[in-house]
Amino acid sequence: MKVQLPRFICCVLNLEAFFLKAAQMVGKPDLAPDAWVRKLVMLCDAAPATPFSTVKLILEREGLPLHDFFEKFEGQPIGSASIAQVHRARVKGSTRDVAVKVQHPGVEELMMTDIRNLKAFAAFLQRFDIKFDLLSITDELEDQVQYEFDFVREATSMDRIADSMSIWNNGKPPVIIPRSIPGMVTRQVLVMDFIEGIPILRLEVELAKRGICADGTVARLAKRNILRDLTAAYGQMILRDGFFQADPHPGNILINNLGKVALLDYGQVKELQNSLRLDFANLVLAIASGKPLKISHCFKNLGIVTARRGEEDLASLKTMAVMMFDTKLPPGLSKVTPFGEESMLKKFPVTNFPKELFFILRTIHLLRGLSIGMGISYSCAHEWKQLAEAAVCTSIQEEQVRPLQYGNLANQTTTTPKKLVWEKRRKYRRLYWLQPHIL
Repeated sequence: MKVQLPRFICCVLNLEAFFLKAAQMVGKPDLAPDAWVRKLVMLCDAAPATPFSTVKLILEREGLPLHDFFEKFEGQPIGSASIAQVHRARVKGSTRDVAVKVQHPGVEELMMTDIRNLKAFAAFLQRFDIKFDLLSITDELEDQVQYEFDFVREATSMDRIADSMSIWNNGKPPVIIPRSIPGMVTRQVLVMDFIEGIPILRLEVELAKRGICADGTVARLAKRNILRDLTAAYGQMILRDGFFQADPHPGNILINNLGKVALLDYGQVKELQNSLRLDFANLVLAIASGKPLKISHCFKNLGIVTARRGEEDLASLKTMAVMMFDTKLPPGLSKVTPFGEESMLKKFPVTNFPKELFFILRTIHLLRGLSIGMGISYSCAHEWKQLAEAAVCTSIQEEQVRPLQYGNLANQTTTTPKKLVWEKRRKYRRLYWLQPHIL
């Protein structure tokens, strides 16, 4: 395993685009071996960067020439991920630094080609091996990832969530959210508040520098507070607003010098229909109360269909619901092998999984990965119980809400993608560096 890891990292860095994003998804303590996690998490903000000469060309093309708008601009990016990189800068006439997010050239075409090829591969796996509705997930990925290339949309989403968090928490939101700088946002460049902080991945290193034992009482309290604030923020976004940042991987989380959590990157956001939000709130309550019959009912309302009826094995259904939609793993489990021989999917193959639920699922699993990496076990279902109750009660008080009939999906086969063929893939995005006229 260790011998293959360097080769795997090398392949991911060479292929870039969606392969970098996929490596970020896999690099979770509850999913991959510890040695792999330590290396894969580096890809969250240390991916290959676009040269500064190309960055300057992009800024000029987007109407934000370096010398016209910025008093200073650091050529070395402070972080680079699969879609963009971020530079620290200062706008002329300002006393505060800003973060300038610049999209890698050519990455949109490459990323979407990768996802369409992934759909073809998913169709093969679903037919012959994996007992899960993979096509719904890849359909949702294709729909949502394309939005990440529109930084105007990202800025609007970021500001909307920041406004909501501030209003509902009386100006004291559980997490810090940057805001865009008016007049300095284009489709491929986003200028926003710069937030000082250390990446959550370096938390234990910073604690050690201050003479704090990483496994001691003080450190554990700090970690619990970080997870509490993150979980509170996501509970409010999902269950109260139905609009949330759907990518809380470690590279998007900073801790400032006061211990406050900052949540970055709003390229991946998801808006839920009100009926889906309420059905998910009921599922949270069912998981928190540990009632398998209620869980079975919620699955039906949400349109999650299994090859076996949940009533046939309620204990297994409850375990699968917890593994899918809670941060706390069932007793005796420290790793998840969703497609392994002992997987719950072998007992309960999921024949239909509504794509609208995928980013909720992914968000919960990313929070779980953080909690296991920190050594803190907690249940987001229990943390969200009050918010879920408030969501359901409010809807009942306002009107008799008729749930969206996700159950109709039970009688449908999984959506067949329009195109399930392999596409020719550009080998190296970095060829764009040598052809500035293409930019």
